[in-house]
Amino acid sequence: MSATTPATIVSAPSRPSSVLTTGTALICYVALVRIVLYFLAGPHYGYFRDELYYLACGEHPAWGYVDQPPLIGWVAWLLQHTIGTSLWALRLLPALAGTATIVLAGVIARELGGRRWAIFLASLAALMAPVSLALSHLFTMNAFDPLLWAVLAWLVIRIAKTNEQPLWLVFGALAGLTILNKYAILFWLSGLVLGICVTPLRQSLRHRWFWFGSVLAAAIALPNFLWQWHHQFPFLQLMHNVRESGRDIALSPLPYLQAQAQMLGFVAALLVPFALLFFFSKQGRPFRALGWAYLIFLAEMMFLHGKMYYVAPVYPIMFAAGAVWIEAATQRRLWIWVKPTLAAAMTVIAGIYVPTILPILSVPNFLTYEHKLGIEQQQFEHTKPGVLPQLYADMFGWEEIAQRVAAFYHTLPPEEQRKTAIFANNYGDAGAIDYFGPKYGIPKAIGGHQNYWIWGPRDYTGESMIVLGEGNERNMQTKCTSYSTIGNTEHPLSRLDSWGPIYYCRGFKWNLRTIWPDLKRWG
Repeated sequence: MSATTPATIVSAPSRPSSVLTTGTALICYVALVRIVLYFLAGPHYGYFRDELYYLACGEHPAWGYVDQPPLIGWVAWLLQHTIGTSLWALRLLPALAGTATIVLAGVIARELGGRRWAIFLASLAALMAPVSLALSHLFTMNAFDPLLWAVLAWLVIRIAKTNEQPLWLVFGALAGLTILNKYAILFWLSGLVLGICVTPLRQSLRHRWFWFGSVLAAAIALPNFLWQWHHQFPFLQLMHNVRESGRDIALSPLPYLQAQAQMLGFVAALLVPFALLFFFSKQGRPFRALGWAYLIFLAEMMFLHGKMYYVAPVYPIMFAAGAVWIEAATQRRLWIWVKPTLAAAMTVIAGIYVPTILPILSVPNFLTYEHKLGIEQQQFEHTKPGVLPQLYADMFGWEEIAQRVAAFYHTLPPEEQRKTAIFANNYGDAGAIDYFGPKYGIPKAIGGHQNYWIWGPRDYTGESMIVLGEGNERNMQTKCTSYSTIGNTEHPLSRLDSWGPIYYCRGFKWNLRTIWPDLKRWG
């Protein structure tokens, strides 16, 4: 057998000596580790900034939001009306989605022709990649994308293997749902369609099921498109404003690729080029559209300066293909050490990184650990994290803000309280007021940031307002008949750029309902 064609080897099914060592068993062992990590890290530190905002969106179910499609809001609503929104409950679904993604990575490896080692390596990489651990911890859209994309890839593989064209209808339904989770899937789908056109899967273009599936995907996503249209496409406005502000860190192609390798833990990243070798080999030819989809999607993200983790959902698919190639390439006795060495290296690297991406250590122990090892979380925004890196800093200080607002609010006479608005200039502060406010007897927040602007000023006129996140005192002087500083949003562990005074504004010089269009801040 030529040394240059290892990926074309098709091996006979292995026969494990025990049901405990089957590929399915190995997948279960790896998935179980993710469940254990949920119990270790789930309730630690506090609510993440974005989690509070998504919970607020759940109180306003709609077909869209300024900064994301509607699915995360619907899931938040479901949690609020079922198991609740404690940290345990909120982070259960992301952990389960991460666990299912691990299982799917192993299943995809099997579908691509892999045996036990391929199944195990694919599942292990899907678990151990630092970005996978991070995204499957927090209640965000990013927690569900890898699972949804993996199922889509599995369907493509099944169609390529079995020619079951009606599966495109299932693919279309799931693709529509995935669009309602996060728009990044549109870029991957564009790469997939181009890949289909230049690979054997193009035969599907001659079948009605492919087009029925496309129409179904568009129909499911249509209400969100209409919502965006009705509101003058706020998501596009938001992206333009973010780009103009320079908030996000923009990387050129080489640093972008380096960031990809780092967020995969370097060792797991080795599976990605091996996946391309698989897809562009004879054995991988039926599934080559997935290889093109990755290359085109990665190029799009680099060109558009997308955040580095936007590419993360595609990697469980690549891990599976790369693991199959490695298994086939290392069948000779001389190379038998490669597979266990890779698995051990993935585990060691992930073990080193875990405390920096999952809150399994107390804050003092984490700071000591970080200082000794010199490992820092990757940054994707220009922020001032403070003592803790951004991912952790955004988990502190929120309830304290609600407490401070409530302490002043309850000093006001009852008739004054009824007309006092709590105006937050960013969705983090507003989400904190909305979530913790009922506990302290204060009303929901209003604000001009992101979807809070769409939700409007309600019945408030502005004659009495508690204002958070207004960094310029001169604005208070020009906008209020009188004002005073009643507290601050500082917390020793929160982000420095989230610190600021809390003002009480008496006599806002314009009626809120009249001036509301000018208070919009999307970015």
